[in-house]
Amino acid sequence: MTRTRHWLFGGTVAVYAAIVLGVLTTSWLVTLDWQVMLFRPYKQWPDIHAFLDYFVVLGQRGPTAVAVGAWLVWRCWRQKNLHPMLVLGVALLMLNVTVGAAKIGMGRLGPHYATAIGTNEMWLGGDIFPSGHTANAVVTWGVLAYLATTPLRRRILSVIAALGALGVGMTTVYLGTHWVSDVLLGWAAGLLVMLALPWCEPGMAWAEARLMAALWGLRDRLGGAARPLPVPASPAGVTAGVSRQRAVAEDGVLVREPAVAGGRQGRSPDTWPHHPARPHTTRSERTPVTPTGSRRPPHADRAPRTAPVTTTVRGRSQGS
Repeated sequence: MTRTRHWLFGGTVAVYAAIVLGVLTTSWLVTLDWQVMLFRPYKQWPDIHAFLDYFVVLGQRGPTAVAVGAWLVWRCWRQKNLHPMLVLGVALLMLNVTVGAAKIGMGRLGPHYATAIGTNEMWLGGDIFPSGHTANAVVTWGVLAYLATTPLRRRILSVIAALGALGVGMTTVYLGTHWVSDVLLGWAAGLLVMLALPWCEPGMAWAEARLMAALWGLRDRLGGAARPLPVPASPAGVTAGVSRQRAVAEDGVLVREPAVAGGRQGRSPDTWPHHPARPHTTRSERTPVTPTGSRRPPHADRAPRTAPVTTTVRGRSQGS
């Protein structure tokens, strides 16, 4: 939330409150409502009535949610995340809660059901203040601009969404289904939802992480056959014994299966030698041993050297 967005949010709240206060006090805004209603625009320009009957569908919650939702599902599939659909879901949830509560709370009657000229028609059991068509057009088409991937696209889609929401609101006034003040409050209500969306991003990120983990876990549980992992290129992956065991990835868990019998004695089919298990100690743990005796290797054809024999001949000693 930038400082500009904070100012826009605060200004929109002020406009929202001013519109509600103007209707409650039966101010000039209510007078404008009655003047436009008694003018009956649908009778002044009947030629465009058929077209506007279809155009106003762009503000109906059901058709627009289906159309935009289908597009965002495709985006989720392409991006491999759930962020686009979460944004749409959170935006529509906030819209339904805020606009629905205001409609029920103020209970204003529409132009076709007005009881007395010049009155504000409040708390009479109606549900048209603010305009749901207008607020829905702002939010549903505004989500596409909110999710745009480049600044240029965001600006273009923002202008298109604003023009579409403006057209839908004025169409409801033309058809006589809403007062002018209903449309003004619908624009403000939809804009508040769009301005509040960035505050919901941490919660959406938290929900997305857990939903994606659940989806990947479900996919692993419903996955296909086991996929063998690449065999290591060194004997480090060979276990002790006469049978080789192969690592197989199945549902994310490493399991062991015995190797296929075959090959020469003492060697596996992939030419890896097998050695019996033996204890191994590091050089620092071995006890130093000092060799004894001669360091020369013994020879079978060489007699061991003996001490010389001394003999005495005629008074002389002679060694043999």
